[in-house]
Amino acid sequence: MRVRDGLDVIGVPTSEATRADAIRCGIRLTTLDDIDRLDLTVDGADEIDPALNLIKGGGGALLREKIVATASDRMIVIADESKWVETLGRFPLPVEVIPFGLAATQRAIAGAFAETGVSGQMVVRKARDGHVFVTDGGHWLVDAHLGRITDPPRLATLLAAIPGVVEHGLFIGVASTAMLAGSQGIRVVERR
Repeated sequence: MRVRDGLDVIGVPTSEATRADAIRCGIRLTTLDDIDRLDLTVDGADEIDPALNLIKGGGGALLREKIVATASDRMIVIADESKWVETLGRFPLPVEVIPFGLAATQRAIAGAFAETGVSGQMVVRKARDGHVFVTDGGHWLVDAHLGRITDPPRLATLLAAIPGVVEHGLFIGVASTAMLAGSQGIRVVERR
């Protein structure tokens, strides 16, 4: 409504579904190939901890979301208060992988988990039709049910170094502000 009323914004969509929604709403779009930086990313999260580390990727667009967020001067996360956690890990951690060599990649992921003191079941995400979920980039997602991630930055570093891992859903040091809606109103948390 604000765009139709004259708000001048240009957006970079993080998924094909978001692209279609933006076009339908009349929002002008561009790409990161055509601009150098973005002023702002506004997005949700599956979990947010007190350091504003995030788990994202529940919708399956974590790679594009991370590319856009890190190309932005600032990231604001908008979520309901149920997403706020003391320790990340209640929500399954998505890890985007290439299908080739999946078992070897999963063994390496399990090794990274062991090195950071976490463990849990890994499952390849399925789409509603029962087939493997395929990201907009043509990759698969492995959801890791860890329960508790005690050192998210270390785990993020280890996962990023694994051949076969395209990206992971740990957003470390990316969000600058979280706006949390709850029964007492809106709480704004700034990264320290």
